[in-house]
Amino acid sequence: MRHGKRLVVWALLVALSLTLAACGGSGGGQGGGGETLPEAQEALAELEGKVLSTGPNGEEPTPADEVTLTDEELGQVKEMGAKAAIVMHYGGDDWSRAQINALETRFKEMGIEVIATTDADFDPGKQVSDIETVLAQKPDVIVSIPTDPVATADAYKKAAEAGVKLVFMDNVPEGFEQGKDYTSVVSADNYGNGVASAHLMASTLGGEGKIGAIYHAADFFVTQQRYDAFKKTIEEEYPNIEIVADQGIGGPDFAGQAEEAASAMLTANADLKGIWAVWDVPAEGVLAGARTAGRNDLTVATMDLGTPMAIELASGGMVKGLGAQRPYEQGVTEANLAGYALLDKQAPPYVALPALPVTSENVMDAWKEVYNQEPPEQVREAAGE
Repeated sequence: MRHGKRLVVWALLVALSLTLAACGGSGGGQGGGGETLPEAQEALAELEGKVLSTGPNGEEPTPADEVTLTDEELGQVKEMGAKAAIVMHYGGDDWSRAQINALETRFKEMGIEVIATTDADFDPGKQVSDIETVLAQKPDVIVSIPTDPVATADAYKKAAEAGVKLVFMDNVPEGFEQGKDYTSVVSADNYGNGVASAHLMASTLGGEGKIGAIYHAADFFVTQQRYDAFKKTIEEEYPNIEIVADQGIGGPDFAGQAEEAASAMLTANADLKGIWAVWDVPAEGVLAGARTAGRNDLTVATMDLGTPMAIELASGGMVKGLGAQRPYEQGVTEANLAGYALLDKQAPPYVALPALPVTSENVMDAWKEVYNQEPPEQVREAAGE
């Protein structure tokens, strides 16, 4: 599955959605200014196929389409009978499940046995323990997303010193050198998704109004990229939109903390038109806070196409737009890079997939791209199918 031709279609669908917003259609914001913004449409179209993010150490991005294995290389990997472990920061959301599904599927095609899949539930100490447990099973490869670049570094270092090939998602342990300590890191264009969510919110609001922002308070590279991109885009490109409140949340109850933050923002700012949330789980908390406050007219923008966000978009709810990652394709790419490591094939240091703007108009097709499967029944029902 590759995204080239579909992106063109989706760019047109995004533009259509923004036009509908101006006319009060299903993509429109109930609290918006009532006018679509040509500059927002143009900016979204310009994102197509591009990656704005750099890697954790400033690396230039390599497109995921360039990370491939030839039939001969695939045969060589199959003959190795290698073993792999998947060490997650968290495994209980659509994003994580999609990556795990892709990794397991692609590893099976590569003849690599998955001997363990762990879930640290955002706890660095638990992840350190998970790594130690996994190492006792002697994997050849570990694919992992570090919960904390500092607290987990020693554990990953022990794995590297034991000869385990490391492929990372999103984050890299502090002090690690690509090509020596790990193979590569794979990520979505988190900066680009932050930019996309800013343009989508700005267009829904008609380019004016007061908004709030809820960001991730932890030292986590990709979520910081999202917040930086959103804030910079709003401040530099939409002078009539003012971020009057922003609040960091540290978890682990991201939805609950976001609900409290949103409620406080709405209480302090009766004229608040929108709230941005750093990913879909905090956005669920924003929706809960808005409903409790009787603010069903609030415009919400976020990142990640989780099931609740897809339902909101499909039903014309408060979520008016988001920037989506492609976790299934990320997982396939990570598995291919594991193959690079086993073959001692030189790998690019940072591989990224472009941002995907999603609105009510393209949410059903976007789901297929993001998860490599049909939308679930509750999303189809919300869309009236």
